[in-house]
Amino acid sequence: MLKVYEYSHLGGLEILQKRFPQIDAEVDKIIKAVKLTEKTKVSKEKTMKGKLLYDPALLNRLFTDEFNRRGWKKLRSTFTIELDKHPVKIKGAFKEINYVKDRVLAEVQLGKYFAMFYDMAKFQYFYNEGKAELGIEIVPCHRLHKEMSTGVSYGEQLIYDIERLRRTFPAVPVKVILIDVER
Repeated sequence: MLKVYEYSHLGGLEILQKRFPQIDAEVDKIIKAVKLTEKTKVSKEKTMKGKLLYDPALLNRLFTDEFNRRGWKKLRSTFTIELDKHPVKIKGAFKEINYVKDRVLAEVQLGKYFAMFYDMAKFQYFYNEGKAELGIEIVPCHRLHKEMSTGVSYGEQLIYDIERLRRTFPAVPVKVILIDVER
């Protein structure tokens, strides 16, 4: 995969370069190591029936293999939800980040748009809990998104919205990386 654009929110990029240069370089190596050369998913969607697409599930597996090979772990926080004057008690609720190393969180998001923003909320949660210093969000660029299933979002939209929210959300340093296939 190729890194085609980086966005720094609240100094996420600069913090990585200054305080975690080895993590920053490792993430670049992970992206480069993921090879997606063929479209292998046959679309069943009405608007693209029979068209060959890049497979988000395969891409996720390839990223997971690369992160795991380099010692990144999952971060999970489990809790019970109890609301004041609400009779229901929910045990086993959790927040989870797929990849963490040295207080740096990372997610690869190839799903729907809301999932990108939910990743921002998870970064915020673990940052507020004192378990992380920043997050890295790896997402497809618009060009790649057009060659995947409908519903897969793209990073330009995420960056556009974060910029319009200004410093209010997420209130955690984040580096957003847009990726594409090598062409």
